[in-house]
Amino acid sequence: MVLDIIFLLVGFVLLIKGADILIDGSSSIAKKFGLSNLMIGLTIIAFGTSAPELVVNIMASINGNSDIGMGNVVGSNIVNILLILGLAAIFSNLKVDSSIIKKEIPFSILSAIVLFVLVNSVFINGVGENGLFRSGGLILISFFVIFLFYIFSIPKERRDNREAEKIKEVKNWKSILMIFGGILALFFGGRFIVDSAVNISRFFGLSDALIGLTIVAIGTSLPELAASIAAALKNQAGMVIGNVIGSNIFNILWVLGLSSVISPIAYNPVMNFDIFFLIYISILLVPLIFIGKKGHFTRAEGAILVFLYFAYLTFVIIRG
Repeated sequence: MVLDIIFLLVGFVLLIKGADILIDGSSSIAKKFGLSNLMIGLTIIAFGTSAPELVVNIMASINGNSDIGMGNVVGSNIVNILLILGLAAIFSNLKVDSSIIKKEIPFSILSAIVLFVLVNSVFINGVGENGLFRSGGLILISFFVIFLFYIFSIPKERRDNREAEKIKEVKNWKSILMIFGGILALFFGGRFIVDSAVNISRFFGLSDALIGLTIVAIGTSLPELAASIAAALKNQAGMVIGNVIGSNIFNILWVLGLSSVISPIAYNPVMNFDIFFLIYISILLVPLIFIGKKGHFTRAEGAILVFLYFAYLTFVIIRG
């Protein structure tokens, strides 16, 4: 049991560092080929930051632990909205861009609704089998392509908060080593996390869904948590909500879409509540933006979001 906890922690470290190394190595090579910081941010960095969730989902799906994979994405999205956005608002009032309210939040709500419809064939149609199959994965990826077109259509200054950051160039051989090293770290990190999470859940008699929605979801969201709080402390709080909503869209459309195309994902209807809750809190963001200081998430509203997360966490643990 102790060994499983150690492997779980090591897995998270490998996953987070592996994604960083992969992004740095890929960005350096892309820069040498003449890609702008903007393009690198929209492609390599955006996809690289989704790598932890993607690797864990693929590993879980292939190993037949679909509840961990589905719980990881749904749980990570709930963590992003309630815990990460809430804590960032507590550290610094967040100014919200109007286009996020009009376009990105509705798109994230639509993504969650489409996911609910796709995984609930029995509930909706009364026939078939619940799960996210290859056809459903292709539908999610199609929506993801639409979202990418939207990203490329928005004004340049909003596209990428990393554009002002200098991308460090290193020698080609070192970049290649970093890419392969990052991929290996992601592979072993994902394997350690899934195997350890399964063993821990079995030891305590917990469900895979619970482990996926809590421990795995929080662990794979640690990079976003650190980045969001850092951005808030640097008075770059305006970008936090865009990053959170964008990450949620990536997780559903890209991570679950690609994972299910590689290996179909079985679905436990018990998670219908969690998807409904995700849709509810996504909708809740809109009135919160207009309550109190209009166009902002205040510290009080951040505290409400954090409270809701711990209330949800308590419910999920009691549910088992």
